[in-house]
Amino acid sequence: MERTSGRTALRAQGRKAAAALGGQQSSGTRHPLVAVAMVLPLAIVLAVVFGGWEAVITQASSVVGMLGR
Repeated sequence: MERTSGRTALRAQGRKAAAALGGQQSSGTRHPLVAVAMVLPLAIVLAVVFGGWEAVITQASSVVGMLGR
């Protein structure tokens, strides 16, 4: 229980600091397109560096299949 209360206090402290700096308080979620925009450049670089286009295509098609359900 002690570990949980410590993390909660740290989160609250972080929120206070963000509010003091004029930042918007985050709800902890982000739009899926924002997440894709963040991950896609790194995925492309890794695919080029390691030559894994086939693996990237396979994983992408799996993700599309899961999202389509």
